Formats: sequence, C-alpha cells, structure tokens
Amino acid sequence: MKKIYRIFAGALSVLMISALSLSLYAGRTLPDYVYIAEGQEVEDLDLSTAALSGTAITVGAPVQQAVITEPDQIPVGLRIFGAISVKDILVQVVPREYVLPGGTPFGIKMFTDGVMVVGMTDVIHDGETINPAKEAGIRLGDVITKVNGRRVSTNEEVASFVEKSNGSPLTVQIRRDDQELFEASVIPVRSDDAAGYRAGMWVRDSSAGIGTMTFIDPESGCFAGLGHGVCDIDTGNLMPLSSGEAVDVTITGVTKGMSGNPGELRGAFSESRPMGILLRNDVTGVYGQLNSASLDWGSVVPTPVAMRQEVKPGKAIVRTTVDGEEAMEYEIVIERVTFSDSNPTRNMVVRITDPQLLAKTGGIVQGMSGSPILQNGKLVGAITHVFVNDPARGYGIFAENMEQCLSSLGKMS
Repeated sequence: MKKIYRIFAGALSVLMISALSLSLYAGRTLPDYVYIAEGQEVEDLDLSTAALSGTAITVGAPVQQAVITEPDQIPVGLRIFGAISVKDILVQVVPREYVLPGGTPFGIKMFTDGVMVVGMTDVIHDGETINPAKEAGIRLGDVITKVNGRRVSTNEEVASFVEKSNGSPLTVQIRRDDQELFEASVIPVRSDDAAGYRAGMWVRDSSAGIGTMTFIDPESGCFAGLGHGVCDIDTGNLMPLSSGEAVDVTITGVTKGMSGNPGELRGAFSESRPMGILLRNDVTGVYGQLNSASLDWGSVVPTPVAMRQEVKPGKAIVRTTVDGEEAMEYEIVIERVTFSDSNPTRNMVVRITDPQLLAKTGGIVQGMSGSPILQNGKLVGAITHVFVNDPARGYGIFAENMEQCLSSLGKMS
C-alpha cells in the first residue's frame, strides 16, 4: 500500500511541477494586452497559438454582457485547462481599422538627425597610436547632433570642424540609445600618416534602399512599409530620421536567394517627383505621407486589419512585386505565431510555397520586406526577414503593430 502511495505521490508531484512549468511558460509567451474589434465577444478570444499549440486557454471577463459595443478596457484572467491560472491581461475594445494593402516597391532616401558614429580608427600621432573619439567616451552607434554648439547633419560639416580645430578641444553633443543626451570633449590630433587633423571616428549621414509598401490609410494618405526599421549596416542601430523621401521604383531584376546567400531585388529609382515624404523610422517599419498624385489606389479594396489573436497557422497570401511595378499574389504558409512582445518584428514564421515565386526568387529576398500578408480576408502582417540558410522561410510582423505605429503619428487630412 505504501508503495502505491509513493508512486501516486510521485506522479502527482510530476504533474504539479509540469502544470506549474506550463503556467510559467504560457505566462511569458502570452501578451499583456490584446485588442478586439467592437462587437466581438470577449469570451471567444482564441489565444491558444500564442503559448502552447493546441492547449485550451480559458478567458473570463468581469462583465455581464457578452458583446461589447463601447470602447473600453477590460481586465480578464487567463487559465489553461480551464483551471490553472496563468496571468491577467487587458482587453482593449477598438474600432476595426481598414487599409489599402500594398505590395509595390518604393525607394527610401533618408537623411539622419545628426550624424551616426559607424566606425573607429586609431590615429598615429608623434609615433604613438591614439583615438581621440574613444578617449572622449564616444561609442559606435552614438549620434552627434552638435559641435561647439552648432547643429551638424552631414559628414562634411563634422570633418570641417575637426580640420579647423588646429588641435583645440571640440565640444560634441551626443545622443545615445535614442534618448540620452550628453556632451563630450574631443581633442583632434594631427596624423603622422596623412595631412590634417583626425578625431578617430567615421560618421554617416544618410541611407538609401528598396522596400515594399505594406498598406495605406485611405483617410489620411499615410503609408506603412518595410516592416522593420532602417538600420545602419555597420552598427545595426536604428538610423535617426531627420528628413527623407519615398520614391517610385521599377524592379529590373532579381538575384535569386540560396542557402547561405540571401538574394535581392534590383530596381531603378524614378527621377520624377517623390511619391511622398518620410515621417518616422521605427523598429516596426518606415512611415510617411503620400502626395496627392500618388493616392490613385481606386482599384484596391479596403481590407480590415487583423488583431494579433486572429492570425493563425495555415495557408495565407503574400502580395509582392518581383518584376516591373505591379504587385502579384502568391501562396505562403504561416508556420508559427507568437504573441511575445520581446521582438515586435518577428511575430510569425512564414514559408513561401508558391512554385512561381520560388522559381523566380528562391523564396524571400531583400527588398521584399514589407510585403503584406493576407489571411481569411484580413491584412495580418508583413514579411520582415529571411532565414539565411533557408530562403523559402522567414519572419513576419503583425499588421496590428504597424497600424498602431501609423496611428500614433496622428490622422492627417
């Protein structure tokens, strides 16, 4: 009898530990909040794909009515197996947003707010190796906004201050991690190897590339694209936007992706009037305002934006342009969905299954970032990254994340 009791107690302990582990894991992977559209039932929220695939997650709401029609914020408790408490989340009731899905390429011309430090180089001075910028506490990724109290926005302006310093200290204003402001004193030195003074750093003031338009707000004419921010190629830091343009692009060719070697779209920038201006370079994408001449999207049907919990593993469609200027639809599969907020641009794993697209590109290539993903009549997300060793697969961002960022810019008339 004692032996049976010990076996039972041991099995019960294992079950309790397993249940606790599942609860902790689900708590980390489930979101702290979700949005639902007006008229949706709170009790019908399906969050099972967010944590443990196939595990029933029970939602209980402290309200009497089943259907919420007024914008509100509702605290609800989540349980797995209908019994084990996981966490409390907030459910925000919001109007359903409708946008015009994109899929067409656009060129990005971006100028930074200040200049970004992208490299350090030692200087040989009087036979000794020194680095004035590093000694002043400057790091890679820092953004220089002022020198001696004057704003700088180009590489040439910084170089001019250094050269004309004659070795006198320069007071440099630095922005670090997009928020912290401080001053550093840099003392340029004359190089033994080359004429003139050097500060021991390389800076960058602009960036250009090709991305894909994700969607347009038909009311404001604002657009969202790329699905991830424009980052400096050397530091990986988000480029601080001062001004920029979105320009028309015609795709002229494709370098097919292969394992270990991502492909890319090749395109020609239009020399005509820009299609719009850039307003924000965010971790979730590039956002801007189209000009009136670029708003002729009458043939595109307004499409509802999916809430994150409406995105499911399974078949979907991606709209993208791999030839000329016209977007085409191709079949894909959403393999995995995650609600974790730890990385807002890697919310799903997708796989290209369309034979035509695979034959043309090998899968996901550079320049396709921002290509909208549609499922069950809704815009659910956009392509963001390719798996280097498997170009048919990559990451996608929730459309909800991009729509929220665009909305934060304010509706423009």
